Amino acid sequence: MKNRVLVLLSFLMCIGLYTYAQGYKSGPAEKDYVGYLFTYFKGNDVKDEAICYAISRDGYNYKSLNNNQPVIDSKQISSTGGVRDPHILRSEDGKTFYMVVTDMTSSKGWDSNRAMILLKSYDLVNWTSSIINIQQKYKGQENLKRVWAPQTIYDPDAGKYMIYWSMQHGNGPDIIYYAYANEDFTDLESEPRQLFFPKNGKSCIDGDIINKNGLYYMFYKTEGHGNGIKLAITDNLTSGKWIEQPGYKQQTRDAVEGSSVFKLINSDNYILMYDVYGKGSYQFCESKDLDVFKVIDKRISMNFHPRHGSVIPVTRWEIKALTDKWGVPDGFEMPTDKNPVIAGFYADPEILYSEKNNRYYLYPTSDGFHGWGGYYFKTFSSDNLKDWKDEGVILDLKKDVSWADGNAWAPCIIEKKVGKDKFKYYYYFSGGKEGEPKKIGVAVADDPTGPFRDSGKPLIDFYPNGITGGQQIDPDVFNDPKTGKTYLYWGNGYMAGAELNKDMVSIKKNTIKVMTPDNTFREAVYVFYRKGVYYFLWSEDDTRSPNYKVRYATAKSPLGPLTISSDNIVIMKDDSQGIYGAGHNSVLQIPGTEEWYIVYHRIHKPNGVDMPDGAGGYHREICIDKMEFNEDGSIRQVKPML
Repeated sequence: MKNRVLVLLSFLMCIGLYTYAQGYKSGPAEKDYVGYLFTYFKGNDVKDEAICYAISRDGYNYKSLNNNQPVIDSKQISSTGGVRDPHILRSEDGKTFYMVVTDMTSSKGWDSNRAMILLKSYDLVNWTSSIINIQQKYKGQENLKRVWAPQTIYDPDAGKYMIYWSMQHGNGPDIIYYAYANEDFTDLESEPRQLFFPKNGKSCIDGDIINKNGLYYMFYKTEGHGNGIKLAITDNLTSGKWIEQPGYKQQTRDAVEGSSVFKLINSDNYILMYDVYGKGSYQFCESKDLDVFKVIDKRISMNFHPRHGSVIPVTRWEIKALTDKWGVPDGFEMPTDKNPVIAGFYADPEILYSEKNNRYYLYPTSDGFHGWGGYYFKTFSSDNLKDWKDEGVILDLKKDVSWADGNAWAPCIIEKKVGKDKFKYYYYFSGGKEGEPKKIGVAVADDPTGPFRDSGKPLIDFYPNGITGGQQIDPDVFNDPKTGKTYLYWGNGYMAGAELNKDMVSIKKNTIKVMTPDNTFREAVYVFYRKGVYYFLWSEDDTRSPNYKVRYATAKSPLGPLTISSDNIVIMKDDSQGIYGAGHNSVLQIPGTEEWYIVYHRIHKPNGVDMPDGAGGYHREICIDKMEFNEDGSIRQVKPML
């Protein structure tokens, strides 16, 4: 039988795998997750029919938040005074959360409810909500008896969020229906339609769907005829064509309900958990293939007794927000890492302190695209270098630039005061078209977050005299505090510099100078000034290499000549901490202080260095560490921090 299932899955994968277009990316990647959030309710007493939270670092051991008391007041969000069956989902944008719950108190009877509740949050702490009463909203629902256990999944074919739940009408079977949520996740925009058509035509409830490799696995409870958890698989959510798997998936003879499946972080293992409601307990099982499950109850601990809930992975920033609100549970080990500073895959960071807004801004390469194929730039802002706000896309090469549509790499920016309380921002970036050489352009804005307007043509699209190889990429812009002149530096395989004209969108070609320091230079020049000395930093080796590192030289003028010391490594890998590929940096001086920071990328932890074909080199993450100087002005080698 198992061979039949494997053949079936292979067939479905051949006909059903989806190719998703890569769009704008926000929020965390799997590498950013450090724990789990468990949402649940506690029992059939009205006071226990409410949303509760628990957190875990490993997915096996959970501690309740808020002393196992509700985190949302059911009376404030429901029509019945109680809620059950909370299901939570992180949206495709990575930073919005959706929750759906049954609007019901069992004290009024199992056939008493007609509604569900939709909730939305951006921080897991503050939620907005709306009640959807199916009987009142739709015609033909006069004999509706109950609306149970809603859940949400993103349907890529529709580009919408599908909510699915079970309903019973009259003496008919419980049927799993679906409808799409509106864009604001405040209402249903379509009529309920039957999602699942079991061959036996009998009742099924508590559907729970997970997407694995383009196939949808739905675990559901058979109601009134076996009362177990079964599995059906499809490659299209709305096709009505589900392949029902034989047998039951629960690993107990006791009655169960409310199954929920989640994937363990940085693992191929999945957890199937379900409510053994007759015993007031939960059972956890583990599987790699979502077919064969093994009980792992001996590995599980909880200091609470949940009913029908769901689990999602969370980042350290999200755990901090939760514990800031409801306290750190006794015995819970908080994550202590400080790096990376933003979630997701990003590289080549440029940092700016804006005099206009008194905020810090990060301008990275959008990473995580195969072969460095990103095509847009974003920015992030902060007032403390710890909490960063995603300000969104500021320049899309496909939409905003005529001479490039990809390879959006390594930006830099400068703030120029052009009048009283008036500033201009000049943003230099690499880009290109397939089959053409890379070029450097410039876009201009009135605010650090844009909108940025491309100048309309490349600024650097030629080799300096004497250079025949390498690429025109990795610009850096520097304002000389001694003269007020502004310089642009660039190059891969060589390093060049030139003075910019006052318009900031053209260079003085007669000032171009090749300044390649030595054979360690690969790319990513960065220039800053301190106590009469000009510092030139660059990256050595290939960004895919664990040995990618930063070196430096000094000079007495913005165009050299450069002086290179024998001990000139600024930052490099640290095998003992599993930190690799630390390079391509910018530097920040906290205004008015001698506090300095290096902002750089590294190959993402925990397993980026092991990705095949050097893919860790375009799956990178942004870090910030303190940078210090010796009394003679030399830079102390920075120890990269977790």
